[in-house]
Amino acid sequence: MVISKALRAVWDEPRVPAPATRPWWDIAVVAVLVPSAVLEGIARSDVPWPVYTIALSIVCALAVLWRAQYPLGMLVLAFGAQTLAGVGPALAGLDYGVLNATAVVLLFPYSLARWGSGRHIVIGVVVLMVGHFVREPLYGFGLQENLIGAGFLLFPVALGAAVRFFMSLRRREAEEVRMRERNQLARELHDTVAHHVSGIVIQARAGRILGATDTAGALDVLPVIEQTATTALAEMRSLVTVLRDEQRAERNPVRGVADLPALADDPVEGPAVSLDVCGDVDGLPASIDAAVFRIVQESVTNARWHAHDASRIEVRVCGEEGVVRIDVVDDGRPGRGPSDRRGSGFGIPGMRERAEMLGGNLTAGPCKGGGWRVTATIPRKAPR
Repeated sequence: MVISKALRAVWDEPRVPAPATRPWWDIAVVAVLVPSAVLEGIARSDVPWPVYTIALSIVCALAVLWRAQYPLGMLVLAFGAQTLAGVGPALAGLDYGVLNATAVVLLFPYSLARWGSGRHIVIGVVVLMVGHFVREPLYGFGLQENLIGAGFLLFPVALGAAVRFFMSLRRREAEEVRMRERNQLARELHDTVAHHVSGIVIQARAGRILGATDTAGALDVLPVIEQTATTALAEMRSLVTVLRDEQRAERNPVRGVADLPALADDPVEGPAVSLDVCGDVDGLPASIDAAVFRIVQESVTNARWHAHDASRIEVRVCGEEGVVRIDVVDDGRPGRGPSDRRGSGFGIPGMRERAEMLGGNLTAGPCKGGGWRVTATIPRKAPR
């Protein structure tokens, strides 16, 4: 059962896309082998049918140019040409006189395992072994020579499979890196945009309510909306600038614990934010410092957006020995926004990912006496 599953997995393996451009070394191999085959065929006196042998050797050499695009076809073509070059004279009772240039056929088993599909690899190996053990006795070689020759043909297959596995592993690692970068960018955009946009929405709602009774009061809300939108636009431009040219981008300082007072003093309408920073929070690694700010920012945003009838949001950040603890509590009740706070959006999962990537943990949920609490613990040293 295990063997059959393994064979099925090999058989179903898709082919690897060939290089977009033909490698220069393949062209160099052909440029060297074609004239060398001609010269060798003319110079050697033991070649029974020079024109016939030279032509088949050139076929072997030219097949190198398409070995990545058509690995099975080129293997059959080159191996068949080499076989005809030796079997034809042997059947006519002449001496074995295959040119040395036909040794290039060892490239094709490698190419088959490197780029071919699983079924093509199986078919190609069967063709190689059957052709090898059928033709070699015609040349007068014994069993020992046949087995050695089979090993020479199978070694490039193993080498090609090893290179294929290594490149596939590198490709998966690169994809994982890109996925992590996309997730990180998504978190940064969400944390930045969600915080400011939620403030804009709250102010717009307040302005709409005031507009019915107090036009002047409604107009006072507009500068706050403008300021919040300008800040959001500036932070988004900063992120986009880094994406476009990370080497030359003039990056703004990353926000951290030192910026929490500004977050608490945000003029957005809503529950008051009280901040308590205690313990040693100086000298934190940049990744830890930024994560603390983003988790607090997202927690405050969630409270302002989702907590109904909340009057206060209490934020406590405490630097303890080895860890930084974050505690954000509001006294509201769920149900205000388009979704409740039980994880249907991206905020809580994003905060939890931030904490876990740094070796910490985060929990979020309702308090027993009402309200909502977000608690996170992050090690002071970022994991390597």
